[in-house]
Amino acid sequence: MAGMMVAAGATVAAARRSVAAALRAARLDTPDLDARLLVGEALGLDHAGLAVAAARVLTADEARRIEAFATRRLAHEPVARILGRSQFWSLPLVVTRDVLDPRPDTETVVTAALAAIDARGPRRAVARLADLGTGSGAILLALLSELPEARGVGTDTSLAALGVARDNAGRLGLAPRAGFVACDYGGALAGGFDLVVSNPPYIRTADIATLAPEVRDFDPRPALDGGPDGLDAYRAIAADAGRLLAPGGLIVVEVGHDQSGAVVALFDTNHLARIGDPYQDFSGHRRAVLAQRQT
Repeated sequence: MAGMMVAAGATVAAARRSVAAALRAARLDTPDLDARLLVGEALGLDHAGLAVAAARVLTADEARRIEAFATRRLAHEPVARILGRSQFWSLPLVVTRDVLDPRPDTETVVTAALAAIDARGPRRAVARLADLGTGSGAILLALLSELPEARGVGTDTSLAALGVARDNAGRLGLAPRAGFVACDYGGALAGGFDLVVSNPPYIRTADIATLAPEVRDFDPRPALDGGPDGLDAYRAIAADAGRLLAPGGLIVVEVGHDQSGAVVALFDTNHLARIGDPYQDFSGHRRAVLAQRQT
């Protein structure tokens, strides 16, 4: 491992400190947290277990597993990719190379959708929802966990991604209320949805090369590339939203930090009336645009 070596005979605590030091020297964002997660995964220990085992001496196989994980992180592979799982809306999700690693900022879509629903009345009024470009199923499954009487469908052009989403639904006990369809956004759906949500690709093609390596090198490119101006997906979704939504139905989409105005304009052109101001994410960026079908 660049700059350090986890050797058999080192204690668990020493290995964790060594991994954290190497990640810190590489200027990775959360070295101590990453070290705890990676060492814990290599040893099959949670946070409490690591504390209890701090003085235990590592075997050669354990040291090799820790070093292998740390080497991957030093190559900028995200921790969620190494672990094969992530968390979204407090739901544990499996993530693979076929799906976007769900970001905390995307929870803004869920927050905005639920706030708009609650402003209208009982949540049970939302019976059908669709997540266009579902990936791991994160947004769809988070909403179904909050709307226990609703049924939903997630679409994606990637069969592998749909398999991940379907498996996540099963693990969370949501499979009876979740369906999955292979198509481009809402192309294969009949319509009549009370709520449509999406986190579509919105990075400008020319900007992909400038992204952090954790994103550029490990997230699937189709989930990132929004075309020359980053708006290709929104054009397709806005043009089809009137057909997909029931009268008065809601649409909530994630947008790039500088795209809310352009997306609102696209919605307006396609007879979708904006609802309030765009919702801000944890960093204060306008992250979610809401609109409804004009009746």
